[in-house]
Amino acid sequence: MSALTLDKPPTRADTPTRRTDRTGLLLGVAKRLLTALFVLLCTATVAFFLVRLSGDPVKILLPPDATAEQEQVLRHSLGLDQSLFSQYLDYLWGLLHLDFGDSLVYGQPVSEILADRLPATIELAAVALAVTLVIAIPAGIVAAMRRGRGTDNTVMTGVLLGQSTPPFWVGILLILVFAVWLRALPASGYGTFANLVLPAVTLAVYSVAVVARLLRSSLIDVLSSDHIRSARAKGFGPLQVVVRHGLRNASLPVVTVVGLEVGNLLGGAILTERVFSWPGVGQLTVEAISNRDFPLVQATVLFFAATFVVVNLLVDLSYSFLDPRVRTSR
Repeated sequence: MSALTLDKPPTRADTPTRRTDRTGLLLGVAKRLLTALFVLLCTATVAFFLVRLSGDPVKILLPPDATAEQEQVLRHSLGLDQSLFSQYLDYLWGLLHLDFGDSLVYGQPVSEILADRLPATIELAAVALAVTLVIAIPAGIVAAMRRGRGTDNTVMTGVLLGQSTPPFWVGILLILVFAVWLRALPASGYGTFANLVLPAVTLAVYSVAVVARLLRSSLIDVLSSDHIRSARAKGFGPLQVVVRHGLRNASLPVVTVVGLEVGNLLGGAILTERVFSWPGVGQLTVEAISNRDFPLVQATVLFFAATFVVVNLLVDLSYSFLDPRVRTSR
């Protein structure tokens, strides 16, 4: 009985290779999490010191005829009379407790202000991302399938224009055409789908160009591989070959860029929200910088940095599910 027990082959779940793969994956995730925390700490530190180079917020908060004694009282109440190092330690201690402080202008906790403005920015970025994927993926596929033809040239011309045009100029042009000349859409405002169209399209123009161009290049490389020729030899149609056999293999670089574009959509919302008076975090950031609202600026900068870090981490982890070769190489 003992010999039979010893000769029993191990199950697949208990093989040493599988346990090693799991350990390596967990160590990789832990390493990326530590790196992400370090990046956020560096971002918070840089934002803390740079924002204080903009000047004294007391000069803005008080009227021009305020006395030196009034300035001193306000500076003490805001904690700005402490040493820079003491303020920095207080700031880090607050971050450990997820306390971003109180706004110097609004007098409210920064977390509450961000919570009020965040839904508008997420809504704008989500619609812009949807517009990006709906337009860029078909455009990239068509351009790759008709490489060198008129359709490909048309798509690449649009890509060139989209990548070389500043978003704020696109927004102003859209306002001029659709709001001023045609009077079909509102130039600003928030709350309806009509208010969302122009800023979402403005925000998506650059991302559409980036994703479509990269998808076209990736598909062109994949379509020249052996397994694609085998699929064609089996009688699959051109579109079926691209969608079923080529698109997944070409998706790794595209997923990376889409992940980066999510961060770019949130960060690029600063200018777009300013142009369309969209009440999101981007508009809030501009207002905070103009008012020298130190805690609010620090929180918004940290929010945008955290968005990039989290999205990049998720994109990196998604590689294992998109390509088994990445999973086995870890």
